[in-house]
Amino acid sequence: MRIRDWDQNLKIRLIGESMMNLTFWMFFPFLTIYFTEAFGKNTAGVLLIVSQVFSVIANLLGGYYADRFGRKKMMVIAAIGQGTCFLIFGFSNSPWFESHLISFFCFSIASMFGSLYYPASQAMVADVVKEKDRSDVFAIFYTSTNITVVIGPILGGIFFTNYRFELLVIAGAVCICLGMLLLKYTRETSPALLNGKNTYTENNWLEIIISQFKSYSIILKDRIFLLFIIAGILVSQTFMQLDLLFPVFTKETVTKATLFDFGTKHISVTGEQLFGIILSENGFLVALFTVIVTRWMAKYKEKYVFMLSSITYALSIYFFGQFPFVWGFIISMAIFSFAELMVTGIQQSFISKLAPEEMRGQYFAAASLRYTIGRTIAPISIPLASMLGYYNTFIVLAFISIISAGLYGLVFRQFDIQRSKQA
Repeated sequence: MRIRDWDQNLKIRLIGESMMNLTFWMFFPFLTIYFTEAFGKNTAGVLLIVSQVFSVIANLLGGYYADRFGRKKMMVIAAIGQGTCFLIFGFSNSPWFESHLISFFCFSIASMFGSLYYPASQAMVADVVKEKDRSDVFAIFYTSTNITVVIGPILGGIFFTNYRFELLVIAGAVCICLGMLLLKYTRETSPALLNGKNTYTENNWLEIIISQFKSYSIILKDRIFLLFIIAGILVSQTFMQLDLLFPVFTKETVTKATLFDFGTKHISVTGEQLFGIILSENGFLVALFTVIVTRWMAKYKEKYVFMLSSITYALSIYFFGQFPFVWGFIISMAIFSFAELMVTGIQQSFISKLAPEEMRGQYFAAASLRYTIGRTIAPISIPLASMLGYYNTFIVLAFISIISAGLYGLVFRQFDIQRSKQA
């Protein structure tokens, strides 16, 4: 499906979200360092965990509200709210006023607004795009995000340090502009609201919370969906290590290594520099090949793609531990990136198949538990490496990924049985 054939909602979002993501990735990679310097490692760690917990709750609420009040309304509120937080964050780092505590609160609330935005945005794609084209559309959005992941940190290394106030103000302005564009030029797409079949009747916050938890309990009773989430949590233990075990491992394993040798001249890198190289490699490969690989994978059964992705993750993480040198890391990251690319488009498409039309927002929000729970568990790998050593830890992670492949096989076997009964 060509971009020029897209629904107007998606065209506006692609442009606006690309700009928003670019400014976001110009400062987000540096915030952990910023808060650590401001509060100390222990305090910053606790604060960031608390922030993550509130973001998880907001993500779940976002799915409910996207179905209850509509995709457009939630996206407008979230974009403007996030932009406002970034503006205050910026003024808390201005030449006239500085407060690390206000900065943290602004970042936390902005993260919550971002979590409200995500389920509605994913559900909107499922609303307006035919099932056969969804993988392509999700893949293009994913590609645009990864382009900003490659470019943003490079620019941010200059602007966040020297022009933090200006950068955060611009980021806030971009988010607010996106909200205004969504408000004026997009339409509501929720099938329940458009057909007048909205069944949500709660009048107060307590009823809403009780109803919301009942809804999610119903979702998690969907055996196929629950197995899908568990499989996702397991395989996430591999790719979550990109921000956890990989940087520590490369720093401790590689002191100084030759990247290129030109006879009398050679280019050497430290462990930290090597990690930066493979991180950029991952972003570059994903940005460059997402659409191509997604279309390639669309030719095969989803069952085999999910299973092969988990197995490929297992191979990549195993190779990281077995070949701890420059080109070993680079080749392992290429395999790692291919595993990521295989399921980039089809995973969102599969969720939309499982979700009833009136509950798409909540299903997309619940599906994000694969990452939120995975992100909570993944840091265990660091103390595990201290006990077992890096190489054995990578083997354990590879084994967990293999288990996820088996679970994906069970998911699709149950899904095929369900569809055959409905036919």
